[in-house]
Order: sequence, then structure tokens, then C-alpha cells
Amino acid sequence: MAMANQGGDWIQRAPPGGKLERIEAFFAGHGYAPHRHDTYAIGKTLAGVQSFRYRGGQCNSVPGGTMVLHPDEVHDGEAGTADGFQYRMLYVEPALIQQVLGGKPLPFIQGGLCADPRLGAATAALLASLDGALDPLQEDDALFDLARALSAAAGAPPRRHTVDYLAAERARGFIHGALERSVTLDQLERESGRDRWSLSRDFRLLFGTSPYRYLTMRRLDLVRALLLQGLSLAEAALRAGFSDQSHMTRHFGKTYGMSPARWLAMRASAAPRTR
Repeated sequence: MAMANQGGDWIQRAPPGGKLERIEAFFAGHGYAPHRHDTYAIGKTLAGVQSFRYRGGQCNSVPGGTMVLHPDEVHDGEAGTADGFQYRMLYVEPALIQQVLGGKPLPFIQGGLCADPRLGAATAALLASLDGALDPLQEDDALFDLARALSAAAGAPPRRHTVDYLAAERARGFIHGALERSVTLDQLERESGRDRWSLSRDFRLLFGTSPYRYLTMRRLDLVRALLLQGLSLAEAALRAGFSDQSHMTRHFGKTYGMSPARWLAMRASAAPRTR
């Protein structure tokens, strides 16, 4: 990550390459003068009190909530205590939100702060780590969840939709044939014949998880099979489509609650013993 440092203040930016800008920053006192973005600014205070003036009111963000600044709204920022404040923020073009919501009015969160757990979880998924660029399909999945959570937190009524099972099944079949390659929502859209956001919604309804999560799980299935065939962790990770061994190991641990090495050792110890 790139870092700029002036005095005790610093800012880190996630590597470019996706659709979102993501940052982490620390300010000991004054942060920034009044300004505005043409994007949503959505984030979380990690430590301290983050104070800002927004739409005529004073806001104080602390760890646990979510900040949501609407496009083109003036705001500033400063530390609310002598300890300073640290936060992560992502910037989302309204057009990306509209692509998911299909022409509905942009969600508006009153007061700039939100305690809705759905929005908190969707935001946390995009800000969990800034060390690397997001996988394209992972980013699109997270954007879908973020737009839906924003809409729900803003109080938008749910709408009924038709579900296209055949399109979702075509996308699922494509995923199974592309485990070793990068998969994007653009590709799934072309293969399925269904627009990307309708497909993303249908996939969740029909198969119980997002396209990215489904792809990751199938890759982990392949990793386990390859490990049992005797391949090394590094080789199994690459053969299954992960960027490297550490990438695979992180997903393996999150899914199975243990490292792949421990899982393999446990499988070996459970194998029938011959006399």
C-alpha cells in the first residue's frame, strides 16, 4: 500500500485496479477542511472519535458503527479527543449502486451514521484488508451486498422479482469449468444471458450463496482432492486457481476452521492402519 506521512498523520491506499478506492488513515487532530465527493464515502472508525460536520449537524463516529456520506454533501473531519482517530473508508460511484438497484432513488442515510448490522457487515467485507486488490468477482459480489444493504438501511421497501433458473444454472456450470482461471461477473453475464445484477441476486436465491463464494468453495474442494493425491500446498493452490499458497490458506481457514496442513495431518492419522 502507498503511504503518505506528515507529522503524526498518515494515509494508506489499497492497490488500484478495481472499481473502488479504499483507504485507511490516522489523524492526530485536524483532519480535513470542508469538502465534498461525487461518490458515496462509506467507512468505519477503527479507533478514537472521528468528528465531522455534516448537513448542519455534528457527528461523532466511534468503533462499531458505519459512516455513510451521501454524494455531493459537504463535510469535514477532526479528532474528537486528544488520542486522534483512525478509520477506513471506501468511495463508491453512484452509478455502481444504480446498476444493482435498477433505477431506484439513491439510498440516503439520515445523519451520516448508521447502526444497521446489514450495512455494517457489507462495509466490513470490503474493508477487511487493504493489502491487495480485490478479486473482480469478489468485488462485484461485495458491491451487490453493499447496495442492497444501503437500500434496506435507508428504509426502501422490498420488491418482488422473477428468478431465471436456467441462466443461473448456466453460470454455475461455467464456474465449474473455470476453477483455474479468473472469473468475472462480466463473463457470467455473457455465459448466462442474464444481466449481472439479476444473475447475482438469482444465484443467491437458488444456490444459497454468491457466485464468488461458490467459486471459492469449489476451488477448496479441488484443493482437498489434490492434497490427498500428494500435491504440495503451493502446487494445489495454483492448480485450483488461487493466486498463491497464502491466499488459499486464508480461505481454507475461514471455511474449515483449521489450516490445510492440519486438515491433511488429521486425515492421515484417521486412515485405517494395516497390521
